[in-house]
Amino acid sequence: MRSMISQRLLLAALASLLLAACSALPQTETASITPAAKTADAPKRVAPPETPVAVKPPVPPVVSTWTRPLDEEVPADAPPIPSIDLTVAPDDLWQRIRQGFGMPDLHSPLVANRQAWYLNRPDYLKRIIGRSSKYLHHIVGELEERGMPTELALLPMVESAFNPLAASSARALGMWQFIPSTGKNFKLDQNYWRDERRDVLASTKAALDYLQSIYEMHGDWHLALASYNWGEHAVARAVAKNQARGMPTAYENLKMPKETQYYVPKLQALKNIIAQPEAFGFELDPLPNRPYFDTVDLPGDMDIMLAASLAEMPVDEFIALNPAYHRPLIRGDAATQLVLPADKVDTFQSNLQLHTAQDRPLANWRTYTLKKGENLDRIAARYKLSLAKLKQLNGITPRVKVRPGFNLLVPGPHAQISDQLAEALPKIPSQGRKKAGKRSKKKAGATGKPRPKPTGKPLKGRN
Repeated sequence: MRSMISQRLLLAALASLLLAACSALPQTETASITPAAKTADAPKRVAPPETPVAVKPPVPPVVSTWTRPLDEEVPADAPPIPSIDLTVAPDDLWQRIRQGFGMPDLHSPLVANRQAWYLNRPDYLKRIIGRSSKYLHHIVGELEERGMPTELALLPMVESAFNPLAASSARALGMWQFIPSTGKNFKLDQNYWRDERRDVLASTKAALDYLQSIYEMHGDWHLALASYNWGEHAVARAVAKNQARGMPTAYENLKMPKETQYYVPKLQALKNIIAQPEAFGFELDPLPNRPYFDTVDLPGDMDIMLAASLAEMPVDEFIALNPAYHRPLIRGDAATQLVLPADKVDTFQSNLQLHTAQDRPLANWRTYTLKKGENLDRIAARYKLSLAKLKQLNGITPRVKVRPGFNLLVPGPHAQISDQLAEALPKIPSQGRKKAGKRSKKKAGATGKPRPKPTGKPLKGRN
């Protein structure tokens, strides 16, 4: 009996000792863990040091910078590495133009003056830019193909406000403002039916040929632009005069007419605004980097009104793309092409096929030769036209002498005659004063040297 009591007392004492030992262990805060974390090989608790330890902030995760060694073979099933093609053209044509800027900037008070002039006329500037949207893509492509700086795509803004029907008192025509003699030098046809100085494609080629040739002559784009406005030989003489006096021969150092002094600053001002419109507080909408127009072959003579109708577009918009034709009838030959909006080409072709399948004529205007004893009043009455409209449709101005043998264009039975057509047709400028440079009749300067011919080689240097 006593042995049983002794055993119980011994067990009670041992239990008391165990409880005392447990209470002496450090009290730690346990994290919330899942049952799976209470598994084998849990680390043993270690008694803390006597001095308290500061709690450190959580360490951010480490991002691996490991890269595959160059000599390690790439697994066949590895995903392809994405590539960036830096040669892909931007979606915005303005950005493409900016990327092609290659002329040295002109720093002059006149540049700031012209910037202020344009920015104080935002409606005018937006109107110019709106017109340019039809033609810029083509011009930029031509410049890039020749290796010429894309600032030149903005030059028609200075020359004509991008108006393909523009005509000056010096008889300069079109976006690029060629006078008759310079147009002939660069093979631009000028006849009764059309004037290629207004032709979008032909005049652009001629203008770039001319700019290319005078750049090759001077080796400087600012001097080339001055030559385009004033005449290459006039610029050459101004350069020679400064050289003889030991003076600088840069554009801003030459003595030039006021118009030429402002010419390059105008282009520089436009370049600055296009380059950073936001810096000037000007809102420049993106311009799609795709062709606005395409060309179609003309099957034969065709009325302008019919051509516009087949393309399902207003006649004034048709003429804006085909401004070389200044008669109601387009004379078609093997080389004649129409310029149409790219989204109207299929429409034109389908409607033309339907029109010809119905055996309907393409041309309803005809030529009439004035006989002895006839006058314009009688001809106008015969064809049920007013005298003013007959003159307007035939480009007869007060300076034109109308005699027997004079050829008139008169309407046939089915010809479409409208005030809209008469107003939309390009006007034939009357004789006026002549200007120098590209507007001069002189084919050579005072030296007697012929006008330089373009080589057609790309211009690698963009001085």
